[in-house]
Amino acid sequence: MWTADEIAQLCYEHYRTRLPKQGKPEPNREWTLLAAVVKIKPAADQACGGTNKPAQVTKEVVSMGTGTKCIGQSKMRKSGDIINDSHAEVIARRSFQRYLLHQLHLAAVLKEDSIFVPGTQRGLWKLRPDLLFVFFSSHTPCGDASIIPMLEFEDQPCCPIHRDWANNPLVEASSDLEDPEDKKKCEDLGSPVTKKMRPEPGIPDNVAHHQSFGHQESGPVPPSVSGSHLTAEELATVTGMAPSGAKVVDVYRTGAKCVPGEAGDSGKPGAAYHQVGLLRVKPGRGDRTCSLSCSDKLARWNVLGCQGALLMHLLEEPVYLSAVVIGRCPYSQEAMQRALTGRCRNVSALPRGFGVQEVKIEQSGFLFEQSRCAVQAKRADGPGRLVPCGAAISWSAVPEQPLDVTANGFPQGTTKKAIRCLQARMLFHWIC
Repeated sequence: MWTADEIAQLCYEHYRTRLPKQGKPEPNREWTLLAAVVKIKPAADQACGGTNKPAQVTKEVVSMGTGTKCIGQSKMRKSGDIINDSHAEVIARRSFQRYLLHQLHLAAVLKEDSIFVPGTQRGLWKLRPDLLFVFFSSHTPCGDASIIPMLEFEDQPCCPIHRDWANNPLVEASSDLEDPEDKKKCEDLGSPVTKKMRPEPGIPDNVAHHQSFGHQESGPVPPSVSGSHLTAEELATVTGMAPSGAKVVDVYRTGAKCVPGEAGDSGKPGAAYHQVGLLRVKPGRGDRTCSLSCSDKLARWNVLGCQGALLMHLLEEPVYLSAVVIGRCPYSQEAMQRALTGRCRNVSALPRGFGVQEVKIEQSGFLFEQSRCAVQAKRADGPGRLVPCGAAISWSAVPEQPLDVTANGFPQGTTKKAIRCLQARMLFHWIC
């Protein structure tokens, strides 16, 4: 019906042709993340001259978002006139809700063709059964899904495992294993986008992208690894090799911090740096945020749907994603499954119609042209510092004001002093 590469190419083309220059990264100096929701409408086989033609599938981008920023706790406003979370995944889902609202308006008020049809209960609506929605993100979501193994031929976010500690589980990892400069480098990489992978000659290109882990290993483990919820192959990072045959020496870092009350990360070098499966909040510029990581939000949408509480009053059943596609980047199939579905298995006592969905998860081989690693490769040793784009773009397949650009949580071009004026608040209404 569709492939991950087709979804990625469709989203990249939409970004290039349908989104204006405003809000996009400054060439060779800035990078951003991209996310989108794609509507897929399969058509039945049609007979023609006694032969069956292949089923025609319609693929359409219905929402899109870009962005890397999140407002810190101290900058949140009781008046509700600032956007707290401007990560691409969250903006794409927010734009998707606008699309759903418009489609419901078409069906209920204008009596026009829509993705919704009347439900069995009077006054409620449901999604047409022949439609699917695929969520695309150019990079693995920040948080739990970004905690993935790092092989020995990849760039290291910090000092790799000390050999004495790897050979002798009784030896604790000490703080002097990390050079202060390495530690600073590690902290600087607390971004949802990790470094570009550069396999050595002879290493299959997909080795670093598709790590496979086994079941939870029982029995004694090194003291610095126990309690970190690592699977059998992840535990092999301290003593052995990855299933691919390459040595695993570390894990990619996520800048998302554990929510208060969670066990927290050990911070030790190597595979034990993070605990997996925990709820996390997005990192801020020295100011802790109150926004859950994109991994946690995707997991929530996979249980409660993408429609939100307001729309649910008018719908007979939730609107779920059928699949999630990730662009070319450091990636682990098992980490994605763990983050989006695996850790939700025990969720119970849900209202009728809700449940943990078996969402399909795939990766594309196509790189987003304005991702961090793509821009970094183009600029080589160019002057200046590569920084994330400060603006965020929201696009929705609606007829009235489909595009909005924000910066620092406000509509771009609107000062904080003017944010309370009627015109600015009317503009902000569409974004939220």
